[in-house]
Amino acid sequence: MFTKLWPTSLAARTMLTLLLGLVLVQGAGLTIHAYDRIELQHQAQLRDLGVRAMGIYRSVVATSIPERAAALRELDTGPTVQASLSNGPPLEPADLTQPQLASIIRLSMQLVPVRPVNRPHEVIMRGMPWDGAITIGAQMPDTGWLVLHMAVPPSRPWHSPNFLLAFVLMTVAAALLSLWAVRRLTGPVATLAAAAERLGRDVNAPPLPEGGPDEVARAAFAFNTMATRIRRFVQDRTFLLTAIGHDLRTPITRLKLRAEFIDDDELREKFLADLEELDMMVASTLAFGRDTSDSEPAVALDLGALLRTVIDETTDARPEAADHMSFIGAAQVTLRGRPVALKRAFANLVGNAVKYGGSARVALAAPASGLVTVTVEDDGPGVPPDEVERVFDPFYRVEDSRNRETGGTGLGLPIARNILRAHGGDVTLANRAEGGARVVVTLPA
Repeated sequence: MFTKLWPTSLAARTMLTLLLGLVLVQGAGLTIHAYDRIELQHQAQLRDLGVRAMGIYRSVVATSIPERAAALRELDTGPTVQASLSNGPPLEPADLTQPQLASIIRLSMQLVPVRPVNRPHEVIMRGMPWDGAITIGAQMPDTGWLVLHMAVPPSRPWHSPNFLLAFVLMTVAAALLSLWAVRRLTGPVATLAAAAERLGRDVNAPPLPEGGPDEVARAAFAFNTMATRIRRFVQDRTFLLTAIGHDLRTPITRLKLRAEFIDDDELREKFLADLEELDMMVASTLAFGRDTSDSEPAVALDLGALLRTVIDETTDARPEAADHMSFIGAAQVTLRGRPVALKRAFANLVGNAVKYGGSARVALAAPASGLVTVTVEDDGPGVPPDEVERVFDPFYRVEDSRNRETGGTGLGLPIARNILRAHGGDVTLANRAEGGARVVVTLPA
């Protein structure tokens, strides 16, 4: 349950943690404040009880003994005080109030001016302020006791009418300050994630600004250094592949010319076929390096129009498969990408479906959850389950496609995956239950 309620983003987690901490600190502070106010109110109530009790006693003791009962009845003691006269001690010693509380009441009683001869000989008490009532017995100097049952109102630590408003305003201000601080602290993380995503799509993405706090500046510097090394690696690889292709094409061309002088026709044809295959492998390797490089700028393009163009060109190249190719999709789906690279990626996928499956049904779905989905299905034999992921390895070919007539170089799917991943998307392959293979491409909308 806690895992489901716990937010997933760093900003939300930090904000929730700060708010929970604020609530706990506020609760602890309010609890301490409440206890302090209750203690102060109890002391004030005890002093008030002592003064009131002594005031009633002074009025009664100043009256003659026969008239004290009538005088007590005429006194306006209020609804919270019940006064009566007693001939003996009204309380047992075991019921007496705590000494420290009783001393506060006694000291308060001494503040009321009373003639020394009329002061009570003894004062006994029972009860606590938090019990709601206190009984005070004062022995008069001549005869009898004055017994007072005094109600104590409950403590009100939050009696201020503006307290709740002040508390809410203070909490809202602290929450807003926490939200601002969390956004400022987690902002560089979001910026770094966005920069990493841009770098995944375009290796020449602009660098991060290396300003702000020391930790943020160091992270930005490290990211920019990594991006520079990645660009250098891509450039070095592209240069290496170009150099190898250039160096290999010249001897291949010379070998083709020299093969023409072979007298044995069968041997000459085999020799030329091997050279053609070698030339195709070199061209595919160069394409692999060229199509996954960063030489082409990203622009806004209509993916539906691009897929129709791929199908039309594949139909022109393979007229016999025209009746087995189709396209359905949304009216217009626009995204940013490198048109030539994307066209080659989809051409490889559609070409593979026609070449090995005899058909290609392309479907373009409308953007959903920030992604565009393209599926390519065929009616071929599919791919062995243990080789579904391996077919995306460079130069890997399924066993049935290794012959010279039908097999390729094993770079079509790797080129497509590298191009699509460079655009922030991906491609997966799976076998259909009714037969054939299904390729699913996802691209950011």
